[in-house]
Amino acid sequence: MQGAAILFSEMTPQPAWEAEFNDWYDSEHIPLRMAVEGFVSGQRYKSLKDDSYLAVYEMESLDVLKSEAYGRVKNQPSELTRRMLRDVSGFTRYLCEQTSEQRASHADDQAINGACLYPVFFNVPADREQAFDDWYSQDHIPLLLECRDWLTVRRFRIRDGEPGAWTHLALHYLRDPRALDSPERERARATPWRARLAAEPWFKAHYLLFERLGQRQLAHTA
Repeated sequence: MQGAAILFSEMTPQPAWEAEFNDWYDSEHIPLRMAVEGFVSGQRYKSLKDDSYLAVYEMESLDVLKSEAYGRVKNQPSELTRRMLRDVSGFTRYLCEQTSEQRASHADDQAINGACLYPVFFNVPADREQAFDDWYSQDHIPLLLECRDWLTVRRFRIRDGEPGAWTHLALHYLRDPRALDSPERERARATPWRARLAAEPWFKAHYLLFERLGQRQLAHTA
């Protein structure tokens, strides 16, 4: 169900064919990838901020995307797939390797199936990476996880992607979006450690928020 790497991809269909887009994604796009060895699972999400959709594919490693089997899926699309990918907007695609996971004591191994996903992107200079990682893992995440609706936080190094020049991604899995308004999050954003980093010019995050859409699809080869 969970891999060491992910493919994070957003798309926005036109309202006139949104239902067809969703049917195509659930019945063709994800299942074809779940048949490729090395894919573990795929989960779809709908934005709570705009009309975009997100898919997060769990993989054993990013090497899966270099395989012949994946090449056939990607480079020999159906006519429907060609049309869908040609006509969507808001396309993003990030290839990421997991660097850590911190799970709340009140969460179980189904935490990544939380009702909401809160992705946070950063572009961290190489010489500030250690300071950033120390703050996030030792100060920020532990305070967030005190909230009963904050289930787990997975952190990733972005190896490739478009369109943003981001280097780090954190996926926060929430039981309820109200966690973002919790006293625990307020405390996590008000610590002296965070204030020191926030004063640096590179400390500008990109925040998204999604609700889980449908059930997680698992690899056919698992």
